[in-house]
Amino acid sequence: MDSLVIAGKTYSSRLLVGTGKYKDFTETRAALDASGAEIVTVAIRRTNIGQDPNQPSLLDAVPPSQFTYLPNTAGCYTAEDAIRTLRLARELLDGHDLVKLEVLGDPQSLYPNVVETLRAAEVLVKDGFKVMVYTSDDPIIAKQLEDIGCVAIMPLASLIGSGMGILNPWNLQIIRDRITVPVVVDAGVGTASDATIAMELGCDAVLMNTAIAGAQNPVLMASAMKKATQAGREAFLAGRMPKKIYQASPSSPTSGMIGS
Repeated sequence: MDSLVIAGKTYSSRLLVGTGKYKDFTETRAALDASGAEIVTVAIRRTNIGQDPNQPSLLDAVPPSQFTYLPNTAGCYTAEDAIRTLRLARELLDGHDLVKLEVLGDPQSLYPNVVETLRAAEVLVKDGFKVMVYTSDDPIIAKQLEDIGCVAIMPLASLIGSGMGILNPWNLQIIRDRITVPVVVDAGVGTASDATIAMELGCDAVLMNTAIAGAQNPVLMASAMKKATQAGREAFLAGRMPKKIYQASPSSPTSGMIGS
């Protein structure tokens, strides 16, 4: 299968997976292995990656030598908080500059605050970060974020942790058609078919956390998501047959039949 390229680096997996909400780091690692993910997101405000030397560190269970870390700003509600958090992540991860920016609007819906997101993106890009950015499914905002210099645009499928799947495929299609950097569907995926639909739309990748960590069997769900992402990408590349309303077409030839 063709490769995913983000900020000049090539990845074989188009499934990005979060590291939060698992029962322990052992389950986290097992799910990541089953998913085949190479890029893993880390909530700097919620996960220990060296801030507390007296607690278990994710770095031991999920070594940066084996995975590409994507520090994110989950829990940030202002541009200033997000910028400060990612600068801390860069220090903790020895200059790592690939990051996921998300600035939330409120703690109930966790809907992105696009005004603060745009402000933060401008500062971070100028500061040398390679910014993958979580945003709404607004095509205009998506294009503005690309123009700022973000290396990937990550529109939501539906609200974070909702599991509602892709509620507005038309906006995602518009974004994919207008954006030249990778488009990664982020937030709201609930099951394998959601991931497949995202990839069939032509999106470049899918990012999820709760859909796997919140499943009754996270490791098995991670495996399902791996296959779903691959199947959706292959279907997109293959090019589906056109839809034909009120017109049937037999699967078998109608000429040369026995008795005709």
